[in-house]
Amino acid sequence: MSGPGERAAPAPERGCSIEAGWALVERDGGQELLRDATIVVRDGEIAEVVAGHRGGCDRRLDARGLLVLPGFISGHAHAAISSPARGLIESGRFYDRPLLLVDELDDDELDVLTAYNVFELLRSGATTTVEMSGSLRQAESYARVARRWGVRTYLSAIVPSSERLFEIWYRDDDRVLRDSVSGTLAEIERALAFGRRVNGSEDGRIRAQMGPHATDTHTPETMAAILAGARELGNGIHIHLAQRPREVEAVERMWGMRPAAWLEQLGILSEPLLAAHLLAADPAVDFPILARHGVTFSHCPAMAGLLHGAAQPWPEALAAGLNVSLGTDQLCNDCVENLKLATVHGQIRHAQLAAGAAVPLARPTIRDAVAAATRGGADGLRRPDLGRIAPGAKADLVAIDVSGPLVGTGSLPPDPLNNLLYANGLSVRHAMCDGRFTVRDGALAVDDEARVVRAGAALAERMWARLRADGWFEAPPPANSRG
Repeated sequence: MSGPGERAAPAPERGCSIEAGWALVERDGGQELLRDATIVVRDGEIAEVVAGHRGGCDRRLDARGLLVLPGFISGHAHAAISSPARGLIESGRFYDRPLLLVDELDDDELDVLTAYNVFELLRSGATTTVEMSGSLRQAESYARVARRWGVRTYLSAIVPSSERLFEIWYRDDDRVLRDSVSGTLAEIERALAFGRRVNGSEDGRIRAQMGPHATDTHTPETMAAILAGARELGNGIHIHLAQRPREVEAVERMWGMRPAAWLEQLGILSEPLLAAHLLAADPAVDFPILARHGVTFSHCPAMAGLLHGAAQPWPEALAAGLNVSLGTDQLCNDCVENLKLATVHGQIRHAQLAAGAAVPLARPTIRDAVAAATRGGADGLRRPDLGRIAPGAKADLVAIDVSGPLVGTGSLPPDPLNNLLYANGLSVRHAMCDGRFTVRDGALAVDDEARVVRAGAALAERMWARLRADGWFEAPPPANSRG
């Protein structure tokens, strides 16, 4: 794979007309399916959306057998560390060792790992990721790959970083947290310095955020530094919130209130906030606070199903009027698969809770999932030019085959969003970010896909060998032992 800086981001299509079989277009403040639409792209933006297929001098993309959607926005991702633990932790092994091993890689190896995971996101139709990297080095790697491939990202380095995180997160004595303050403040300053360097680069495609890990790994002093950094960078804060019962217990024990109320008291909610998981949130108490401040719930359905028992409160969030985005988190980088899991898990949760629910519930549909993966993510980022197929929006688009075997019937379906329930990322045929093709004809368009995959496979095998040598594969702990 080419090294950092050796490949410039691909140039945008100066003029391109996309002829769609179905297109999900912006109409009257919502999303509406339009049959046989033409989307005209010029200089990285959508210039026009018209009914019917028309000729012209623009370069034409034949998507007449495909469903064209706004590009997917992953509202919560740890892309640099997604694949190393995949298939290894589902039976109960804890993921700290694979994650820590990532930061023992040199820069070239780290870029190989990051590129493989970003490739998976692109291949499944992601055009924007809200990336919380596990360390500053991982964030720097992500920026290198994003720069080379023309990827749009909101990027932060998690604080405390993975090297320090687990001791603080799984502490038995709160003195560990109090003693961590000076080290965490130093990490915040380094993360902010990195943010200043990359913020707004690559024609604005790379924007920096502040990424505090969670409320139970911070203090008022460190949160004040996070808030100051976020106000300087201007792109909001990305956090895990109420992601497990122990977080809520720790914040109540130390600060006398629930995490959402604590963030409100500290002023954190004055900035745009994307909050992942909300597994241990109390919808009756916490959601009015979050809704009042326009907080976005980054729902991660694949992670919810694998590790949280489909327990993330999406039906409650929808009913409460929270803005919801969909995140890929770690392990599953497939945006289309997450659409399916969000719908299925949400409907299961709705059915389980409906009879005795203490708060209102909404039954999620595939339309809700698509809206969350597009407009919801864009609204959380305060970007009306993303997540929409409309004139003036960025040309971030994804074209999906909903007609082929196992997904459709061989013919373009009459209600194509429902066919997404049978699709996955391999159903994506084309994707475009900022008017640049990132996926073309089902293959990575910004680099040599085979080389990216080969390099990723070789690196994974070396990491597995290290884990075997450490005895990590032996005697896995009980499932959820550190949840």
